[in-house]
Amino acid sequence: MTDGGTEHGGTDLGRRILEHRHRAGLSREDAAHRAGMASSYLRYLETSQAPNPTASALARLADALGVPAGALAGAGLETPPGQRPSAVPAARRPAPEPLTEAQCREYLGTSGVGRVLFSGPRGPEAIPVNYAMLDGDIVVRTSSQGSLAGHAGPSRVSFEVDRLDEVLAEGWSVLASGQARVVSAPDELDAVRGLGIEPWAGGERETYVRIAISDMSGRRIRAGA
Repeated sequence: MTDGGTEHGGTDLGRRILEHRHRAGLSREDAAHRAGMASSYLRYLETSQAPNPTASALARLADALGVPAGALAGAGLETPPGQRPSAVPAARRPAPEPLTEAQCREYLGTSGVGRVLFSGPRGPEAIPVNYAMLDGDIVVRTSSQGSLAGHAGPSRVSFEVDRLDEVLAEGWSVLASGQARVVSAPDELDAVRGLGIEPWAGGERETYVRIAISDMSGRRIRAGA
């Protein structure tokens, strides 16, 4: 290839274009030719901090790389959240509103990614985890040697999950607390294994920790609220 390696603008779009182009074995010039665009424009999409392609250009590029257009679209992953300018004027941004328990449970949903918070040797710790819900409890699949499994017992833990939309300056967060324990009963193990939790992190993760929620709270900032 002749385009200088792995440079990108720190966005999902740039990263995904570059990754799929490399997987296809295409130089920037070849990919641009297939997509009917200038190679300088493709470089802009790959390296700009704020690429803004048209839907047509993105569709043509995705077709050239042999992937769906949705496989390329995205926002910044390496950029810390909250750095994109909001499309909503400050004077029109709503104040946070508290969530009811029912709303909190609705936002927890059936599965997703959140953070388990507990007190470790160095103080408060937060570990990102994939989770699923079972009968109102939070279930996490982890390593038997990990710090999370080691803190499942007498101490209470908390679990936090959130989502945000930087452009609209809106989002929500839910914090649940309760008792955590390692699942060991055969029937219960069958139930949690049936949840299909697939951790993003690799390695052996055959220990299931179940958090029985005793209290929760949440806040939401919603445009037009």
